[in-house]
Amino acid sequence: MSAQNSAGIQTLLDAEREASKIVQKAREYRTKKVREARDEAKNEIEAYRAKKEAEFKKFEAEHTQGNKAAQDEADKEAEAKIREIKAAGKKSQGKVADDLLDAVFRVNPVPPV
Repeated sequence: MSAQNSAGIQTLLDAEREASKIVQKAREYRTKKVREARDEAKNEIEAYRAKKEAEFKKFEAEHTQGNKAAQDEADKEAEAKIREIKAAGKKSQGKVADDLLDAVFRVNPVPPV
């Protein structure tokens, strides 16, 4: 009977070792699958980020060109106005200086009323 019990115990121990190996393989498989899923998710996120970055750069380029054209047009208009003002100043500067000197040197006192 004790040999039979010993053989039964040995069979149980062997089954336990085999079950332990199966559980370990399952854990390793699960860990491998989790890593693969994590790597796949990282790749998907990076691809999505790159796609959105490209879309943003395209959007930015399209709208920056419009702003740049508007800015160039505004700069041209401002330069034209500045030239116009300078020309008017040069044209009238002699008369303005004469009028100022005339006002300073010709004093017409007026008595208070």
